[in-house]
Amino acid sequence: MTDLRLTPLAASLPSTVPFVGPEAQERARGAAFEARLGANESVFGPSPKVAGAMAAVDLWKYGDPENHDLRQALAVHHGIDAQHIMVGEGIDGLLGYVVRLFVGPGDHVVTSLGAYPTFNYHVAGYGGTLHTVPYSDDHEDPEALFAKAAETGAKLVYLANPDNPMGTWHDGKTLERALDRLPDGCVLVLDEAYIECAPPGTAPEINPGDARVIRMRTFSKVYGLAGARVGYAIGAAPLIDAFNKVRNHFGMNRAAQAGALAALQDQSYLGHVQEQIGGARDRIARIASDNGLAALPSATNFVAIDCGADGAFAKAVLDGLIARGIFVRMPFAAPQNRCIRVSCGTAENLDAFATALPTALNDARKG
Repeated sequence: MTDLRLTPLAASLPSTVPFVGPEAQERARGAAFEARLGANESVFGPSPKVAGAMAAVDLWKYGDPENHDLRQALAVHHGIDAQHIMVGEGIDGLLGYVVRLFVGPGDHVVTSLGAYPTFNYHVAGYGGTLHTVPYSDDHEDPEALFAKAAETGAKLVYLANPDNPMGTWHDGKTLERALDRLPDGCVLVLDEAYIECAPPGTAPEINPGDARVIRMRTFSKVYGLAGARVGYAIGAAPLIDAFNKVRNHFGMNRAAQAGALAALQDQSYLGHVQEQIGGARDRIARIASDNGLAALPSATNFVAIDCGADGAFAKAVLDGLIARGIFVRMPFAAPQNRCIRVSCGTAENLDAFATALPTALNDARKG
């Protein structure tokens, strides 16, 4: 069959994905990575209680399509009503749903140039028109984003705080003040995937009933459940209820629901992981300094390292690390692409990175 009868929009899109996974890179190089430091997963793993909770699940049963127990627990955790919470297949899945709810062909959306590309992928998939604004001093620029939204009549603005790929952040009060400039009828998609890594005060104080904002959180980072794909949105009840119009009601598997609930209930383990992340960030910064490079301050579970030149040089450094079995990534837009991005890892992971970086830098300089 040669004519797939795709929609004109689907036929016009490239057949691609936002990221090339480390597994694909391992297959291409014919060897496993010694250190997996590119996907911002938590190598420290989830709470020991998670494995037991997931193993005890009757997998012959579908997951609860209402995610009732997890939503109730999240409501208690945040001190809000469960009507303000929607659980989904990671933030990526929730971003797809929120874009589907708001964006059709020709609708306008605003994001930062070089910000998380999966959101852009969803906007393109529904025919939206994407507008970008540059970073300001390696930070996303809320005022510029909201001004562009007013200029274009955008329905959505995407902002990550803390930011991926730079690891930078705004304090919550800055975002609260900036919200006064969000145009009427525009919704801020506030991606807070890394909020558990950030200093106190990074999360803005926003009433969950505020219809201007939908917040995205995840169990993939500090909670160590990237492979389980569990995220949740916090927003006004009518918007949260609208997800029921488009979501995959059986998209959450039963084991993932149980694992996320167990992880949420073990906050002492979360604190332990936060300490490990802090130590790893400090170690990455020292490795960078030892090699004459500068690490950007980070409120995430990764560190962006300024390689001191342009994107071509940073890509050469990255390729050198990949060739030596160290999986890292880098921003894709200038000038942020002068950096490589290194996820927090174990002492052994970072020893391997420290060993490989000097030779990768030397090869890049020769090239």
